[in-house]
Formats: sequence, structure tokens, C-alpha cells
Amino acid sequence: MEINSKIEKAKKGDQIAFTFLLDHYWNEVYSFMLKRTENETTAEDITIETFSKAFDKIASYNSEFQFNTWLIAIAKNVYIDLLRKKKTNLFIEITDNEDQQAYNIADPTPSAEDALIKEQNLSRLLLCIKELKPHYQEVIQLRYFQEMSYQEIAVKINEPLSSVKVKLLRAKKLLAEIIERNR
Repeated sequence: MEINSKIEKAKKGDQIAFTFLLDHYWNEVYSFMLKRTENETTAEDITIETFSKAFDKIASYNSEFQFNTWLIAIAKNVYIDLLRKKKTNLFIEITDNEDQQAYNIADPTPSAEDALIKEQNLSRLLLCIKELKPHYQEVIQLRYFQEMSYQEIAVKINEPLSSVKVKLLRAKKLLAEIIERNR
């Protein structure tokens, strides 16, 4: 009964309810994906994306079904999408000699034009990040600019790991909306 109450609160945007659901179901979804992927990083990425999609679409959740079943179905779809992307990204086999020839031809240094474009894109991204609330700016900064792990961020900001994961999910979603709006 408590789960249904939390789901209803989450449908209304209650952050505490989202955190509860994430904490409650994280291990189940993560373990499920770890068995399939046999890779901790991939399983964690899929689990994070699963919760992100589930929380974005929580209003469409049908309470006739178990919530964990719904999450697992989302996780399976995320995993299938990942496999499809990998399949389309396969490239042809080349010998070491051919690889060395290609390496010798290609100039790895970016052109002045490439460097300018990269700098402009970074400037735009930083402006978009500044539109986020300060606590979202902080987790984005720590994760993507200082490349801290979720656990390191949790220690740094003195918050539970699950709160850090939820904050990052929300921050990325809000940042994507800001970037889209500013196009």
C-alpha cells in the first residue's frame, strides 16, 4: 500500500517520493541488468536511464500492473535500444598495417575552425548550465567537469547516493530542456 501512495505522490511531482522509489527499486533493476550485460558500468547506465524514463512517464503508469514489472520492461527496452545502437556502430576489420597507414595520414590536431567551434559550443553549454538552480549546477559541475563518481559527489555534498542520482537525472533533463529552448 505504501508503494502505491509513493507512486501517486511521484505522479504529482513529489521529490521525496521519487527518491523513495529509486531507493526501493534500484537494486532490483540494477541486478536484473547486471545479469544481462555482465558489465557493472553498462548495468548502472541502463538503470539510471530506466529510472529517468520511468520518472518522465510516471503519469502513464497503469497501477493494474506491478511497478517493478513496469520498471523491468522499461529496462529491457533501454537495453534493446543499446544493443541496436551497438549493432549499427560495428565497423569493418582492418589490419594493424592499414591502421598505421591511416594514422600516419590523419592529422589529429584540430584546425583553428574546429577549436573555435568547440569553444563556442562550450560557452553556450556553460550559459545553459547557469540557467539551472545552483544545486543542479553543482552536481553537473562535479560529475561532468570534475569527473567525480556518484559516490564521490555524495560525500562532497553530504547527501545520500540516491539523492545524487535523482539530482543528476533531473539536472540532465532540465539542461536538455534549456538547450532545446535556446536553439
